[in-house]
Formats: sequence, structure tokens, C-alpha cells
Amino acid sequence: MSIIPSFFGRRTNVFDPFSLDRWDSFEGFPFNNTLATAPRSNFASETSAFANTQIDWKETPEAHVFKADLPGLKKEEVKVEVEQGRVLQISGERSKESEEKKDKWHRVERSSGKFLRRFRLPENAKVNEVKAAMENGVLTVTVPKEEDKQPQVKAIEISG
Repeated sequence: MSIIPSFFGRRTNVFDPFSLDRWDSFEGFPFNNTLATAPRSNFASETSAFANTQIDWKETPEAHVFKADLPGLKKEEVKVEVEQGRVLQISGERSKESEEKKDKWHRVERSSGKFLRRFRLPENAKVNEVKAAMENGVLTVTVPKEEDKQPQVKAIEISG
């Protein structure tokens, strides 16, 4: 009997906090579409790739800055688009490593498959001036902001 509840997954080593296998909330769920006929490992890896694309969004006085962790990807494998006027879309695909008959896999944790993330940009974003750069597996997308138009304060002379 395990001291770890089964609905959280199973641990390969109860003393290693990092060995907890990922819990798949869709495991055993009956799907009535084409995903049900796909091999289980393909569905799990595509779900994992989509869910594991980590993106930070910060706002500075000059711009909105998005940083995405995309280890192992080349800039040619990533696509950055602005669609429908104000929706920033970051997508790409991680290729699955080729398998050979003589290879013996012990564990596969790196995700492969397609990923897609969308962000609705605020009204002050200059969508025609978006810049993207990729360095050391980190994609940085910079969306400049329009200058805040501060209302001009004009002194009014009081008569009387």
C-alpha cells in the first residue's frame, strides 16, 4: 500500500520529491473523437508540449515583453504572429527524437509536438512594431506601447 494517493500519480521513489510521475487528468476518459483512436503516448506528449510552454509577460513603461522557454528549438521552428488586430500568437513544433530498433528507452520526459499560446494585447500596444529575438532557447517578443497622453494642465485666470 502506498502512502501517496493514487490520484496524484505514482512515485518511482517515495523519498525523491522530483520522481513524481505527471498526472494525466484525461487518463481513462472515454473520448468520442479522433484523439481516442490515436496512440496514448502521442496524445499525452502533444498535451504535455502544449501545457509545458512556459511564457512570462511583463509590462515596462515602454513595452510589453514576453519571454518563452523553448529549449532545443531553432528560430525557424517558431512562429510569432499578431492576428485579429490584437492577439499575439506564439506557436511552433518540437520534433520527436528518432528511434532506432537497437535503442532502449528508460524514460521519456522531454515533450515533443506542437504548441500554441495566445495573448490578447491591450489597446496601447503598437502591433505594427512587434520585434522578436531568440537566444539560448529563450524567445523574447517585445511589443512597444503608445505613449500615455497626459492631459495638459492649463491654468485658468479667475476674474472678479
